[in-house]
Formats: sequence, C-alpha cells, structure tokens
Amino acid sequence: MPSDRLSVVVTRRLPAAVETRMTELFDVRLRDDDTPMTRDELIVAMQQTDILVPTIGDHIDAGMLGQAGPRLKLIANYGAGFDHIDVSTARQRGILVSNTPGVLTDDTADMTMALILAVTRRIPEGLAMVQSGDWEGWSPTALLGARVGGKRLGILGMGRIGQAVARRARAFGMQIHYHNRHRLRAEVEEAHEATYWESLDQMVARMDVISINCPHTPSTFHLMNARRLKLLKPEAVIVNTSRGEVIDENALTRGLRAGEIAGAGLDVYEQGHDMNPRLREMPNVVLLPHMGSATREGRLEMGEKVLINIKTFADGHRPPDQVVPSML
Repeated sequence: MPSDRLSVVVTRRLPAAVETRMTELFDVRLRDDDTPMTRDELIVAMQQTDILVPTIGDHIDAGMLGQAGPRLKLIANYGAGFDHIDVSTARQRGILVSNTPGVLTDDTADMTMALILAVTRRIPEGLAMVQSGDWEGWSPTALLGARVGGKRLGILGMGRIGQAVARRARAFGMQIHYHNRHRLRAEVEEAHEATYWESLDQMVARMDVISINCPHTPSTFHLMNARRLKLLKPEAVIVNTSRGEVIDENALTRGLRAGEIAGAGLDVYEQGHDMNPRLREMPNVVLLPHMGSATREGRLEMGEKVLINIKTFADGHRPPDQVVPSML
C-alpha cells in the first residue's frame, strides 16, 4: 500500500515533532484539541481511514470493530498496553494491531521507585505540612517513615519493567522477590539476585513492599483481590504503576482504612480517572495521575515507534511491534 495514499487518523494530540513527521509521511487527520474522541467519533474514524492511531484512553471493543470500514487495516496504538483494544476481534477482521513496547521501561521503573519512597518515607505528608505553614521545626518523632534498605520487595510481573524495578531496588539495598507467569532463566535470576515464588499467596504474605508490574489480562483482573490483600502484613505497602484493574480498588480502600495495609502508591486506577474518592482522604496513600511514562523523551520515542510501525506496514511488511496471539 503506497504511503502517499495512506490515510491516518490520530485520536489525541501527540508531541509536535511526531505530528509534524506524520504529516510529512502520510495523509493525516490530527486532533484539534486534547479531548478524547467519543465512541461515535471513533467509529466514524474507523470507517473512513486506513490506519487508526489510538491511545490508552480509547476503548475499542468488538461492537466498534464490527462497524469499521473495509479500509481499516492497522491500529497503531500509541502506548505499550493494548488491553483497551479487542485484539482478537481485530485479528478476525483482518486488522493488525501494533504497540510501542520497551521505550517506557526506565521511566515507569523510575516512577515505581519514586512511589515506594514517597509512601514509605511519607514525603507527601511532609510536603503538605511545609506548604500549609504547619511545620514548626524538626522533631525527633515527627513523620517517622520506614527504611527501604533491607526490606523485601515482591514484584508481581517480572518482565521488562519488573526487572528494571528490581535493578533500582537492589541499589537501595532491597531484597528482590518475584512472582511471574513463567519463572525466569537461572542467569537472569542470579543477575537480579531475585527469589522466585511459585505461589503468589505465599509471596505477598511475606513482603514489606508489593510492586504491581504485570499487564491487565483476563487472568490478572483483580489478581490482588480482597482475599489476597488480607494476606499482606499490616506494615506492608503496595505500589501500582501497571494497570488499575489488577487490584480490587474497593477492597484495597477498605484494607487501608482498617489499618490492615500500611500504605499505597497508585499511578493507575480500576475505573480510569474515576478513582474511589475515599483514597483521596487517607494520608498514607500517594495518588498520581497516570504519569509513570510521562517524560518528554518517552513520549517522543513512543511516537517514533508508531511511525516505524506505520511506515513498515505501508511498505508492505508486518509492523515490527505487531501484537501477536502469544502476547494476549
């Protein structure tokens, strides 16, 4: 398919450099503002274009794909996650799906460590005290947090990001433990000095910090459910920079309010931006607006991956970051 005849619709505003390059290469329809497209707007876009470039906020289900036009041949997602797209239905309809893996690994791992430190060292509480003018000077017993050195970190999902978190945590003197769908090779475990737990229940019951770094799939939905959250030690904290659906958010809120969990650091939420309002009321909870991957460098690299996937497809080849069944 010649690229000069290729039609592309972008659903959200992207970095200016990425939009400029897309305009140079393809027949592109860009978004005038940064508001998400409605469901109807997405359907119309899929009826009128060869390639759709959505983001994590664009939920593309089987019903929408059923109304897509015959021209739509590629959904080039701007982001590593693809659980917001019904990939199986897309494949059935002959629509390829690509993503942007790898470029956000370090950024997300950095934010994971930032949340671990923010929760355990009570950084937001100290910041609020200074900004409100309530700080009256140093005190031997004020805002006592927990030292992370020597603590056990349990990583749920030891892929690229999980391993990047492990490298950073080891530098802080933490002990690395992990649960994964498949055990890592012995040399990888040795490199991270990581202990594998086949039983997630047994791991979470013994950890000081839990880091969620697995994708959202049918098998990981509410993987940290009410029963499993109750296994955590009362002094344990949980951090999630992956997908909100992995944790039962209401059960987590109840556990935090009851003092059964010491704290939480969340960058993602089960219902998107519509989080449980009680989470905002607790001083031992650090809440971020899904900014784990929000670096200028990361966003540009995501755009470059999208461009490569589209250009490769336009040249008659499979996109290098095509989502395949083994990834689902």
